[in-house]
Amino acid sequence: MLEAFIFATILIGFFGIIFKQNLVMKIISMDVMSTGVIAYYVLVASKNGLFTPILGNKENINYADPVPQAVILTAIVIGFSIQALMLVGVMKLAKNNPTLESSEIEKNNTP
Repeated sequence: MLEAFIFATILIGFFGIIFKQNLVMKIISMDVMSTGVIAYYVLVASKNGLFTPILGNKENINYADPVPQAVILTAIVIGFSIQALMLVGVMKLAKNNPTLESSEIEKNNTP
């Protein structure tokens, strides 16, 4: 059931990128899609267990895989920096264009 909600989140973000015309909404949709992908990786990493792999006296405990967790931390940082860079690009476009609709920007900037 949780996987279905995660895939729905990914699809909502994907369709938002395709069908929304406003550039800010496209950026938000991309962020929603990346959140779904990150949630899916966290779900995959926790399939074997929920405990962190720290040395201790307990044996026969199913540990969560730490490699996807490290990859996800990197993906979160990279996603944040890409989102900030895209928002700066949209701010630059907003100075020269009266609207942030992608079709209107294409009409105004085609030779």
